[in-house]
Amino acid sequence: MFEAAELGSTVSKEHFRAQVPRLRAELLEAQRRLRERAPFPVIIVFAGVDGAGKSETVHLLNEWMDPRWLVIRAFGKPSDEERERPEYWRYWRALPPRGRVGFFLSSWYSPPVLTRVYRRIDAAEFDTCLTRIVGFEQALADDGALILKFWMHLGRAEQKKRLKKLEKDPLTRWRVTKRQWEHWSLYDKFVAAAERSIQRTSTGHAPWTIVEGFDERYRSLRTAEVIRDAIRTRLEETPQLPAASAAPSRRRGHGGSALATKPPNPGSRQEALGHYTIVERLDMSRKIDEATFPRRLEEAQGRLNLLHRRASARGISSVLVFEGWDAAGKGGAIRRVTAALDARASQVIPIAAPTDEERAHHYLWRFWRHLPRAGVLTIFDRSWYGRVLVERVEAFATPGEWRRAYSEINEFEEQLVSHGIVLVKYWLHVTPDEQLRRFKERQRLPYKRWKLTDEDWRNREKWDNYAAAVNEMIERTSTNLAPWTLVEANDKYHARIKTLDTICRRLEAALD
Repeated sequence: MFEAAELGSTVSKEHFRAQVPRLRAELLEAQRRLRERAPFPVIIVFAGVDGAGKSETVHLLNEWMDPRWLVIRAFGKPSDEERERPEYWRYWRALPPRGRVGFFLSSWYSPPVLTRVYRRIDAAEFDTCLTRIVGFEQALADDGALILKFWMHLGRAEQKKRLKKLEKDPLTRWRVTKRQWEHWSLYDKFVAAAERSIQRTSTGHAPWTIVEGFDERYRSLRTAEVIRDAIRTRLEETPQLPAASAAPSRRRGHGGSALATKPPNPGSRQEALGHYTIVERLDMSRKIDEATFPRRLEEAQGRLNLLHRRASARGISSVLVFEGWDAAGKGGAIRRVTAALDARASQVIPIAAPTDEERAHHYLWRFWRHLPRAGVLTIFDRSWYGRVLVERVEAFATPGEWRRAYSEINEFEEQLVSHGIVLVKYWLHVTPDEQLRRFKERQRLPYKRWKLTDEDWRNREKWDNYAAAVNEMIERTSTNLAPWTLVEANDKYHARIKTLDTICRRLEAALD
């Protein structure tokens, strides 16, 4: 794979000097067009053998382009904050917004390659890491990102020569470490791991370009030309940002919900959905006597408090996701959970319409940002499931966007659980009749009237559409690792106790 790159392509000084002014102008023009139209982000990964010129290339591109619109990230050993979250948390946080170019050094490829070279993982585990990378890049590319990856290569003898040259110069001596010489001694293993990485992850949406690092002038021109051409081509293919991607829900944003104007006729619902949904099979008559509720609540909250303190002391974090119909009692259930927790080790994230900053990124970006540190319990009041609920029904997402979201969400949640996070997902269900009663109660009571909007009434006609979306969401995202808890919420007392009991059982299992 690397034989051609070891032939030693060179560029004369005269040719280099003649090409640079034109190339710089073209890069700046491409960058300007990208920034003004903002249709997609550009993600550029630099990898390769030590001494092949990765950082030098990034430094030069930073000079040639407008640095105000560049995002440059180099990843070393994870910090304490990063180790307390899933591995990809730090990569998601560093992604550039639409309209900007991001350069990534020592990126998501470094950990699996290094652990494979040092034999800390076997071939099967290495392939699993590469599969996760493919899924990560696929999700970004599906959202519109332009992904370019450069492998800067040197032959074994040339790498040794380069490292020695750097060591001899007092100004660059600091750049050569014992670790780099150790890597050189393992050159064949690095090349084998790199070949496997490139073979597995060089895809149509995220291709690798192998660049000879022997001659810095050739390396610089080649890299800059590939970047220029790729941005130009994508700009020609994407004249403007698609309306569905440019304007996620401004009324509700991710995680909104809507309801039907009146209790739908069971026969018409059956006809619209084609079959009874999962939630329609719930026993909605379940309830807890009002007289016994205070004692049950006190017991459940005390149990949760003790379990959360134990989990916090052991660094076990939790994520609770609350979804459900409007007026199903999500807020009341959340308040009963938070009342049992230490506010210093818990937080509630209410999800509404995305901000401009959030709209400029992949829809999962804002949820990755809020993942808790070790020992913290985070509650999402509505969540990433907005993509397959409100954005699907209200056509804020295209069919292609919400259909691929199921696998993206499953992968996201698998990473949370694999990291050791206790993930609990609640769907609070009420019948149309009960919901209508609560809506009328909100309309009648001044201190509840603010909860009811014209949009709620207007969207009630779409109950059947939302019911179908909920059914498919549960069918496709209730996995062994991250199952849904369906809560019969016609009786608020029952819903609150079931919510508390469920998180207690999940924490007990994690602690055991």
